[in-house]
Amino acid sequence: MSTPTPAASTPEVASPVTATATNVEATGPSSNISSTDRAVLDYLRLRGFTTAEKLVRDSLESQGSPAEPTPGPSTTSTISAEDFTKRNAIYNQDVQRSGGNALKESSTVLRELGSMGNPPNIQNLIASIGSVGAEEVLSLDPTDKQEGFRELEAWVDGSLDMYRPEFRPILFPIFCHFYLDLIQHGFKEAALKFFHEFSPSLQPQHSATLHHLSTLLLPSHVQNDEISQRFRNEKYQIRMSKSGFGLLVGWLTEGVGGEAPGAGEGFSGEKGKRGRASVMRVVNNHLKFDVAASNTTTVSPNAWEESTGLLSSLIPQSNGTMITDPRSFNASKGELKLGPMPIAEDLQTETERILREQAMVDRDPNSQYDVQWARSLIPTGVISPSMTDLLPHPPSFQTADVKREVEKVREARKRIRLEPSVLTNVNDETPQGVVTRARALPSICAYTLHDVGEGAPCSTFSQDISLMAAGFSESYIRLWSLKGEKLTGFRSDFQSSSIKDATTLRKQKEKSGTTTRKLIGHSGPVYSVDFDPASGSAAPPRYLISASADATARLWSLDTMTNVVAYRGHQNPVWDVRWSPMGIYFATGSRDKTARLWSTDRTSALRIYAGHLSDVDCVRFHPNSLYLATGSSDWTARLWDVQRGSCVRVFIGHQGIVSTLAFSPDGRYLASAGEDLAINLWDLGSGKRIKKMTGHTASIYSLAFSAETSLLVSGGADWTVRCWDVKSAGGMPSKALEPDVTNRTNGVNGIVEGDDMNPSNFNLKEPGENIQTLDLVATFPTKRTPIVNVQFTPRNLCMVAGAYLAPEQR
Repeated sequence: MSTPTPAASTPEVASPVTATATNVEATGPSSNISSTDRAVLDYLRLRGFTTAEKLVRDSLESQGSPAEPTPGPSTTSTISAEDFTKRNAIYNQDVQRSGGNALKESSTVLRELGSMGNPPNIQNLIASIGSVGAEEVLSLDPTDKQEGFRELEAWVDGSLDMYRPEFRPILFPIFCHFYLDLIQHGFKEAALKFFHEFSPSLQPQHSATLHHLSTLLLPSHVQNDEISQRFRNEKYQIRMSKSGFGLLVGWLTEGVGGEAPGAGEGFSGEKGKRGRASVMRVVNNHLKFDVAASNTTTVSPNAWEESTGLLSSLIPQSNGTMITDPRSFNASKGELKLGPMPIAEDLQTETERILREQAMVDRDPNSQYDVQWARSLIPTGVISPSMTDLLPHPPSFQTADVKREVEKVREARKRIRLEPSVLTNVNDETPQGVVTRARALPSICAYTLHDVGEGAPCSTFSQDISLMAAGFSESYIRLWSLKGEKLTGFRSDFQSSSIKDATTLRKQKEKSGTTTRKLIGHSGPVYSVDFDPASGSAAPPRYLISASADATARLWSLDTMTNVVAYRGHQNPVWDVRWSPMGIYFATGSRDKTARLWSTDRTSALRIYAGHLSDVDCVRFHPNSLYLATGSSDWTARLWDVQRGSCVRVFIGHQGIVSTLAFSPDGRYLASAGEDLAINLWDLGSGKRIKKMTGHTASIYSLAFSAETSLLVSGGADWTVRCWDVKSAGGMPSKALEPDVTNRTNGVNGIVEGDDMNPSNFNLKEPGENIQTLDLVATFPTKRTPIVNVQFTPRNLCMVAGAYLAPEQR
């Protein structure tokens, strides 16, 4: 038998049910015959059944009336709602209380129903009824919740601007509990009316959860649904200032303050009191307030949602200690080693020797400074890892490792510096402003896929920009040579016994080929692809890793153009796969709520990272490979110690699925984004959110930092690529400006951001709608191409890709 649902959030205040008994004037013996019986008598008389008519009339009149009314004018008497409830409720004598109703208590009702020997399906239905007594059923009034939420929303919207950001998060949990209460008590029509009236204002941030709630239409749905049970069994945490909390308590208890203009009797009327009682019931039973000592004006408006939600199950528990605050959990894990990855001393020495020799050969005066680029600078205040902290690697370096390090230094010297902060006071209308803007923003090279059929969920570029790969819903991967070279593999009649040296191996290559190649092996849609980074930008990659709905990750050899290994272990579709910075190891994220660490030489997982409450949608390695970040459908991101398998940071603040992540190249920051249309920038050291960036009008699919960590680029389903100033304080504009005020060109191709033809360029002005933050420096729109991948080359060229969306497909 299912566990009974906790008490519904319904006030104990009696509903205004009024019973009216009207004494009618007696006109004779037939005055007590109802209109229905009178119609039956008339029918019998008209049909000629006089005997039957007489028998029926005598039977009705013989029943009589218990009390003969006194002739005279009509009078009306009113009884209280409490008396009406007691008179009409199902009654069973309470043996312990004289005159008491045993069925008033919900536990007695459920016990009586459960003892009747009902079949299992009826027992489950009884369990889903919830805690409600016989008299409480009659006192329930669904309009109380509607009235209470309407007044709460009016109070929040009518509050001062400084308090509104911390008051708005309280609307969502109260809405959810009111809707679940109405469904659980059988008020389906009232629940649907409540949902359609109040859900639109909550849609921008909670669309996924609201859509899920709209599918719950029966008490049994609420009983068996995971999300609704989390709302019932866990406290929803709300962060609020001391002064704001005082105002909320004042409204709940006294109904004073915050009246919206033209609200009539406001919060002091009878309906207002009952509505406030409904809200207070939810607040007392299901909400937990984290009252901050800081002043409201000193806290960023976006900071209030950082510690808001059903947090108790989202925060990992260790050593039997219950931690419900993400800040306390992050502080308890101590400092992290976020410095750059160390290089073996012999590899460092060899790299510097090659650079000196090359400088002498090139006779380039600037080449003498290459050796300085070879040694990574450690930022102040950051702990660097040692060689013993890293994952095991081959004991000796190879020629490819030296080439990679040498090329890394050369690329760093030739890199284009991007500094969007210089655009702060630049006038775009002047020629100097146009030049400055063009230099501060990246050049973006976009690759658009046409005629892709069912879609291309993923794409990626190799670090040397020689190859592009895309995974398709038709279960295959396609490679393109971006240099126009032919992609060839070995012949199908290849015999390893005939190979004696490199020359005979090259002879086994195919004689002809094309600039594109299809890789077939998966049996489901391909959701993620990633090139082997071992060669860096010094040479083309040798391997490609892919993840698919067939629950496998596959390793492909780009020498033979064949599938080499299939890695099995996940029980559900694998949403994402990523190589570690030095190759050899890779990580996967799956629908089975876990991320896993693999090495190319083993077919079983080395580590399993479990703790998320829903799908692990994306995974990324820290630049020094010590940590792994995961984003999940449970609205959180986590940072894991790769070797120990433990969670060392939890990031809470998103209001939707976290679909993409990106580490800054300096290793100090993590950017996360998803279906709540927001990009959050986190400080890894403290686990705190630095700022929230908004501007996208649809889901965000990909993020990438520039090499200096000064610029962040994002791509999403709104057909745009957007550039953000990482160092800017950001924040919302002082007020929502008119569209003709905020229109500005992107400084490169002259396209206006306020173009009505682009769905991404709506400047929203309604409360709760998406407004562009001040750190958005440029928007590059496409015609109809959702951007599924953005990434920077070592020289800061931005590469993006997506599949063109034909009008009939949208």
